[in-house]
Amino acid sequence: MPAVAGVSFDLAPGACLVVAGPSGSGKSTLARAIAGLVPWAAPGRLGGDLRLDGRPVGSTEPAALVARIGVVFQDPSSQLVMERAEDDVAFGLEGRGWLSPAMRARVPAALAEAGLAGFERRRTARLSGGEQQRLALAGAFAPQPGLLVLDEPTANLDPPGALAFAERLAAVRETRATTIVLVEHRADLAWPLADLVLALSADGTPLALGTPAELLARHRPALVAAGIWLPDEPPPPAAAIVRPAPRTQPLPAPPAPPLAEVRDVDFAFERGIPVLAGLDLAIEPGDRLVLLGPNGSGKSTAARLLVGLLRPNRGTVRVAGRDPARIAPRELARLAGYVTQDPERSFLAGTVEADLLLGLTPDERARAGDVATALGLALDRFGARNPFTLSGGEQRRLSLASQLVRRPGLLVLDEPTFGQDRRGYEDLLSLVRARVEAGTAVVAATHDLRFAADLGGRVVRLAAGRIAEDAP
Repeated sequence: MPAVAGVSFDLAPGACLVVAGPSGSGKSTLARAIAGLVPWAAPGRLGGDLRLDGRPVGSTEPAALVARIGVVFQDPSSQLVMERAEDDVAFGLEGRGWLSPAMRARVPAALAEAGLAGFERRRTARLSGGEQQRLALAGAFAPQPGLLVLDEPTANLDPPGALAFAERLAAVRETRATTIVLVEHRADLAWPLADLVLALSADGTPLALGTPAELLARHRPALVAAGIWLPDEPPPPAAAIVRPAPRTQPLPAPPAPPLAEVRDVDFAFERGIPVLAGLDLAIEPGDRLVLLGPNGSGKSTAARLLVGLLRPNRGTVRVAGRDPARIAPRELARLAGYVTQDPERSFLAGTVEADLLLGLTPDERARAGDVATALGLALDRFGARNPFTLSGGEQRRLSLASQLVRRPGLLVLDEPTFGQDRRGYEDLLSLVRARVEAGTAVVAATHDLRFAADLGGRVVRLAAGRIAEDAP
């Protein structure tokens, strides 16, 4: 069964094509094909006629393609290859034959343009997910390529960073010197940039092709039915997430131990670069706590501390009164579930069904199929698939299903709505709400203000590793 089929379009030099569609519709596969990774670097067969600058991509040498194309993958960490940020940007320039003086001038400029001024010597593996995405964007933009292929480039960016990126892409588009192919669920940012929008159906076939105005006028019902986000979606209710009361003092100790607590925690990966400082949180059963903050503010680090994947340099973390880092994994899995920002790192089996069932009790196995179906991953359709062949949105829902089926008392989610179409978002939100109603506490680190508003509960806003605000 083809990932995409029957796709045809002509994209003029300097134009912008936005590719939209539900999760699993083949958007990323199409982007990889346009970038020349199919058939040169990715398995599969490429049919039809795909040309770049009039030359067939399938018979063009990879070196010639690389010289013309800048690519940002859905998972930015997968394309970072050097230990230091400046070296990673320089790596792409060196591969294109840039001379050292030109590289020395361009690298810091590219980092600054991506919001990473001063990050030259920072270790790439220690950057937050959003900072890694900014670094990948710096590497793609640095050589000023003739074609930019961007797959969910704003997924890990904080709202100001996403807006700044859209403004930068708009400036690039105005020059008409670079052709842009943009895969993006955030229609409010992407569609205003588009000369053409290609909407794909769930089976990878074209649903509609035309200008944004044409698609909204002629195909709105079909786009909505397919679960595609549209640019005129109502915004999240601002009152639910703005102007929280300032946090002036640490939370008072409750009379009984909470479900989970973080007390006066400091953490740093590298000496002299603190990630969290003086973090205090108390979480009770049924709580809904949303961690907001700019890229690099410590949200993902706080999430990993809560489930024992990291240990604080100072202070204490407790789940059910115990240090999660010292609880046996099998026991911890039923106390605290964790959906990581990079779900593919959690896959341990060769099929979706085997991965979902791994380590489950008989009762958990009995409900696994229902959980998968509720998240749009029915095992009769997806069970035999390799988890690594799923789309980014499907991978995230599989990682969530693996945690929900265990019904942990604490559920920690890191960017849970990344890559979700409207239908996937609604399914995910419904199941998370059901677990809250059953008494599970949910902690979500996110940049998705719609999800923050829909989930409700408390908002804890981090800034430079400290709690800046804590309120409903």
